[in-house]
Amino acid sequence: MDAAAGQDSTGAGDTPATGGISRGSGSSRRRPDRDDRRGESGNQRLDRNWQDMLQELRVMQAGVQILAGFLLILPFQSRFEELDDLQITVYLCLVGLAFLIQALLLSTITLHRALFGLHVKGTLVQHTAATIPMATALVGVVLMGTMWLIFDLVLGRTASLVVAGALLVLEAILWLAYPLTLRRRALRERG
Repeated sequence: MDAAAGQDSTGAGDTPATGGISRGSGSSRRRPDRDDRRGESGNQRLDRNWQDMLQELRVMQAGVQILAGFLLILPFQSRFEELDDLQITVYLCLVGLAFLIQALLLSTITLHRALFGLHVKGTLVQHTAATIPMATALVGVVLMGTMWLIFDLVLGRTASLVVAGALLVLEAILWLAYPLTLRRRALRERG
């Protein structure tokens, strides 16, 4: 029994084909039941992938909860009354997005509960693999919007646009360009 995931790690009924998760260029050539020099079966790979994804979800969810908490206390601050219509609209969109992210992250847990014991962990891993990039993109929007709102209140509209744009570029580099560069290099070295 896999205690962390709460699911039988034997994955009886899973076939190696359920482990084939498309992750961009190069993965379609990969056989899902290939050993990868780890000496694990397809079911063991699914268990490992699920555990890795749970860790990613935990980190993301904690960060989003802290950010949502920060956003929720803003209306109780004295300066909140000074917000113009655009700032209030952005604020409400940010709160809505923060809660949407929470719902998206929790969907993996509800799906796990719905599929528990059916031995279809491959479906769970595929859903989670699709959910994480969507949630990450939304987190990027909330981070950028929060920075925009703070800088707009403190320094003005021009400064807020510059900071939000800079953060967007930084997120694109750290979350897209750099990982994709490392992935391409790893695939090239792998042969």
